[in-house]
Amino acid sequence: GGLKVLRKSSKDKALVISAGITVHEALKAYDILKKEKINIRVVDLYSVQPTDAKGLLKNAKECKNNVIVAEDHYFDGIGSVVMKAIGKIKHLYVKKIPRSGKPEKLMKKYSIDYNAIIRTVKSTIKSPQKAL
Repeated sequence: GGLKVLRKSSKDKALVISAGITVHEALKAYDILKKEKINIRVVDLYSVQPTDAKGLLKNAKECKNNVIVAEDHYFDGIGSVVMKAIGKIKHLYVKKIPRSGKPEKLMKKYSIDYNAIIRTVKSTIKSPQKAL
């Protein structure tokens, strides 16, 4: 398994883990939040087997255990892998059978786009997770 930290600072308030197309949404969210002086860490979880549990835990703790997973799959994708490794997360995923359409419209419809990530980051840092 593998993960790559794409954006990082010593002031990160939340960890956003994504894979595939949602990585680009996480990076857009990062750019917008940075302008608002909200630092987040962005991780691309490009491979889950075997899970890099130590890497996930280390990044989660450095981000005050405020963990958001954004993925373009149904429940039980990378979110489940991350939950098993670190515990409580906020999980953005496709909750219904998706329709066909342009990626941007579908990501917005299913709340896995950069705006959904931004909203979730802001609500998460307002009500932080309990320590793991």
